[in-house]
Amino acid sequence: MPEAPGVVEEPAPVVRVRRRGRTTLLIAAGAVLGLVAGTCAGYLVQANREPTKLPSLSQPSLPQAKGKGPQPLSAAQDRRVRTDGDLRKLLIKRPSGTRDITSDGSADGWLGLAAFADGYTKPTGAYRDLIDDAFRRAAITVWRTGRTNTVVVRLVQYRQEEGLTARDWVASELEFEAEEETDNWTVPGTSDGMAYVRKQPETKAGYLPMYSAEAHAWRGDIAMQIFVNDTKPISKAKIMDLAERQMERL
Repeated sequence: MPEAPGVVEEPAPVVRVRRRGRTTLLIAAGAVLGLVAGTCAGYLVQANREPTKLPSLSQPSLPQAKGKGPQPLSAAQDRRVRTDGDLRKLLIKRPSGTRDITSDGSADGWLGLAAFADGYTKPTGAYRDLIDDAFRRAAITVWRTGRTNTVVVRLVQYRQEEGLTARDWVASELEFEAEEETDNWTVPGTSDGMAYVRKQPETKAGYLPMYSAEAHAWRGDIAMQIFVNDTKPISKAKIMDLAERQMERL
């Protein structure tokens, strides 16, 4: 088509792109040379300075204390002496009028690793975890009042070479109990020990309803476990009394 008369097209503007040329290279080279020159100057200044005198290696001799050293703590003062001894002696005493049935589930009050792990719903996993957590030993006492009331008290000791294993095992027990429908109270004298009483009994066809209560706490390298079972509801006073008296012995 012919162009309209009198209309003049303007040429398209030229876009100029600035290239990175010699100027950029010169600036970079200058910066490098300046850094090298500054480093050399620093070395020259340091080389012309007088060397700093080092302190004498000899130290004044310290006077040695004279006299006898302190006497070792007694078992009543040193808790480690007690816990490294016969662990069974730290268990609370069986009340008079009750029947001792400890030997039904252990040998002379000691509970071995396999027997202890067998008390969990997954014994194989518990056995492996106990080995990993440096299980040391466990002491147990069990007694029965009448035909239906049973009390189990266990003290489980760990080596605790890499952490507070006793505390961790108690924490796992408390976490499990927190999911149950229970009444619960803090065990006096402990930072996180707890006692629980289940509100509803466990029922099974052919058996009487069974009520239960538990207490878990720790001190040092020992974890405490108390289990109470009865066909009648268990009071708070019962489980708390057992837990308090056992922790006092630790």
